[in-house]
Amino acid sequence: MERLGRWLPDLIVISLVLLMLFQLRKWTTAWAAARSSRWGRPLAQIVPVLLAFWLLFALVLRSARVGDLVDTWWRSWIRAGGLTAGLIIFGLFVCALLWRRIPQPFQPGRRRLFLAARAAVYAAPFAVTGFGMFIQRRDYQVREIDLPMPGLPRELQGLRLVQLSDIHLSPFLSEKDLLHVIGMANETKANIALVTGDLISNPDDPLDACLRHLSTLKSDAGIWGCLGNHEAYANVEAYTAEAGARLGIRFLRRANVGLRFGGATLNLAGIDYERRGIPYLQGAEELLRPDAANLLLSHNPDVFETAADQGWQGVLSGHTHGGQVNVEILHQGLNVARFFTPYVYGLYRKPTSSIYVTRGIGTIGMPVRLGAAPEVALIRLCAS
Repeated sequence: MERLGRWLPDLIVISLVLLMLFQLRKWTTAWAAARSSRWGRPLAQIVPVLLAFWLLFALVLRSARVGDLVDTWWRSWIRAGGLTAGLIIFGLFVCALLWRRIPQPFQPGRRRLFLAARAAVYAAPFAVTGFGMFIQRRDYQVREIDLPMPGLPRELQGLRLVQLSDIHLSPFLSEKDLLHVIGMANETKANIALVTGDLISNPDDPLDACLRHLSTLKSDAGIWGCLGNHEAYANVEAYTAEAGARLGIRFLRRANVGLRFGGATLNLAGIDYERRGIPYLQGAEELLRPDAANLLLSHNPDVFETAADQGWQGVLSGHTHGGQVNVEILHQGLNVARFFTPYVYGLYRKPTSSIYVTRGIGTIGMPVRLGAAPEVALIRLCAS
C-alpha cells in the first residue's frame, strides 16, 4: 500500500496530462488540415506521441529495477523533463480551451492583432515555467513568523528559531545554493537551529555533504531536527542520525530534550516521518513535560490535530513545499498538495496549539517553483 501511495499521485497526474495532450493533438491536427500545412499535420501527430512516451518513461524510472539501470543524474533530469513537459501541456491545454471560446474576427486589421495575441497566450506556459525554473526556484527568502503557544512562559517569549526543511540536495539543488541558504540562516542569529527532514531526494544523493554543510549552522542552543519521508525511502534514517550526531546535529527520533532559557524550559521533541493511513503519534504523549513549553518537530504536518489533542502547544513541519507549483485564486492556493493535506503552507491554529508549515528550500520531481518561493523560516515564540 505504501508503494502504491508513492506511485498514485504520478499516475493520476500523468493520466490527466495524457488526456490533455491527445486533445491538443486532435485540435492541432484539425487546425493544420484546415490550413493545408505541409509540416503542421505530421508534427501535430508525431510530437504528442513522443511526449507521451517521455511521460510514461519518466514514470517507469520510479521503478527500482528500471531506475537502477540509469545514472541518478540522468534519471532525475529525464523525470524532471517529463514532469515539466506535463506542466507546459497543462498550461497549453487551458490556454487552448479558453481561446477556442473567443470568436475570431473577420477584419484583416483586427485579425493581425488577434493572431499576435494568440501567439502571446500560447507562449505564456513556456515563459511561466521558465520563470519558475530559472528565477523563483532560487529566490530564497527569510520568512519571519510569530508562533503562538498557549501558556508560554515569559522567559521564552521572543525566542528565535531558524528552520530549514526539505533541502533535497540533489541534481536540482547545488551545494553552492545550500551554502547560500545556510549563510542566510546564520544571519538571523537564532537561539535554536532546526532541520525538519528531507535532506536528500534519492539514495545516491550527497547526504554526507548535506550534513557537513548543515553542521555549520550557528545558534545558541545547537542544531536539532527530525527526519523526513525521503530519509525513509532511501533507508538512511539510522545513518543520518548517527552521522549527524558526529557533526553536532541531533536528530530527535521519538525523543525529546529540555533546553533551558533563563528560568524556563523549552521541551523540544521530534518524531520520524509518519505516513498517512496509520494512527499518528502513538506514544508521543510520553515525551510531553508538564513543567515546560512543549514544541514538536514533525516533517509531516498532518499530525497536527493529534498533536494538539495530546497537548503539544506548538508544531513545526515541512513536507509540502507550499505546493511547489501553486496558483492563487481568490486568496485560495490551488496545488497538488491540497489533495493530500489541509496544511499546505503557513500558520494554522487551534485553541490549544499552533503549527507552522514551511515551504522549505528544495524541489522534488522537477526543478520548478511557482507561487511558492523557497524560504528560511525565522520563528519567534509568543504567548497566544
